[in-house]
Amino acid sequence: MEDDFEFEFSEDPKFSVERYEEMIRNKDQYFFDAQAFENIIDYYIEKNDPIKALQVVEYAVNQHPFAVVFHIKKAQLYIATNQFENAFEALDKAELFEPSEADIFLIRGNIYQILERHDEALENYQKALQLAENTDEILLHIAMVYQNVGDYENAVISLKKCLEQNMENQDALYELAFCYDVLDKQEESIQFYKQYIDNEPYSYAAWYNLGNAYHKMSFFEMAIDAYDYAILIKENFSSAYFNKGNSLVHLDKFTEAIEVYKQTFEYEPPNADTYCAIGECYEKLEQMEEARSYYKKAVKMDSKLADAWFGIGVTLDFEDRYFESLHFYNKALALDDLNADYWFAIADAQYKLGKLEESEKAYEKVIELNPIDVEAWLDYSSILYEQNKLVQAIEIMAEAIKNNPDAAELYYRIVAYLFADGQYNEALNCLEIALKIDPTKHDILFEYLPQLQNNKIIIDIINKYLI
Repeated sequence: MEDDFEFEFSEDPKFSVERYEEMIRNKDQYFFDAQAFENIIDYYIEKNDPIKALQVVEYAVNQHPFAVVFHIKKAQLYIATNQFENAFEALDKAELFEPSEADIFLIRGNIYQILERHDEALENYQKALQLAENTDEILLHIAMVYQNVGDYENAVISLKKCLEQNMENQDALYELAFCYDVLDKQEESIQFYKQYIDNEPYSYAAWYNLGNAYHKMSFFEMAIDAYDYAILIKENFSSAYFNKGNSLVHLDKFTEAIEVYKQTFEYEPPNADTYCAIGECYEKLEQMEEARSYYKKAVKMDSKLADAWFGIGVTLDFEDRYFESLHFYNKALALDDLNADYWFAIADAQYKLGKLEESEKAYEKVIELNPIDVEAWLDYSSILYEQNKLVQAIEIMAEAIKNNPDAAELYYRIVAYLFADGQYNEALNCLEIALKIDPTKHDILFEYLPQLQNNKIIIDIINKYLI
């Protein structure tokens, strides 16, 4: 019916807005064709003024009551202003006029998705899928619903269908990588992106995601190659530079990593994470002043970046400035008190300052948070041993072994403690276990009790496993 009353022309968009605003000022009523109203609505949407856009929609609906586009726009604007019930009503009216309009079901599905009514969202997206000509965005929405309910397998299926419809859908490429990551299917991810690249060799997003999958599989050289291709296609792809830097770090190529991290600054403003990454590289190169300067830049940009505060502490610790390092370790801990590495550093610094009781408490926290940290168990027991708390040291080692039954270091250490406590038979039993796990580490035993090197029984047992 609307077409019967539609004019064949539309005003210049700017002129339409001026006429509309004049009408409002004059409290008058002007006629606008449908396209002019759309232009005015879009103008206010672009100005991020949904309230004024809604006012225009009301005028548009009054003048063009059967134009479905305005009921749909009204629904979208109601969503933008969190008026979901009104949005549903607008969509119901639009469906009454044009029940085969795919956007109605797509937008209704969006509302249900926002409300976390996932089954209803899927039902509407499926209807939209049947009615729409271009379905890649709808399939992406369906995948997001599956992700929200934790069904990543079905999310992958929808994302692959989405990419079959539109191989250039970048969001689908990234979401697919995320799903493979959650499912821990990096090999399948690599296979998919390699096949994808065979068809779309100039997709920088595909090369980037392939690089990420290689990185997660610890194929760092191959990851770097993939990132290089992404950068070759899109020179200003700062995320690819950053991740390439991360792969170089894993190969201990810290100087190269610094250069790559710094290249990101050519294409985007410096950020705290990149400054922190550069600081860590300088730290690994034992260039502590440079490291500290970058860590400071990081915390200046983001005072809540715990790793940067921790990094400052590490550089001071390296310079034997333990009291100062504790201050920065504690700043990091205040931001992330469940980080076992922070507690470990604090325990070590307290020990170096001679504060054994505080060190013990910190080590207790380390092993509580990370019971598979063998070094923490060993260091904690050492403090007890140094204070002649042999029984406690043995108990700690026994607990450590429960949590790390295949760690030979722990058995050798408990052997030393048991010998020191006079529990010879138990010590010999533990020595046999340690030697079965890893005979090459038997020197650990002599580090604590060098006199045992003259014990014929022990030497004979060790030699039996070394042959």
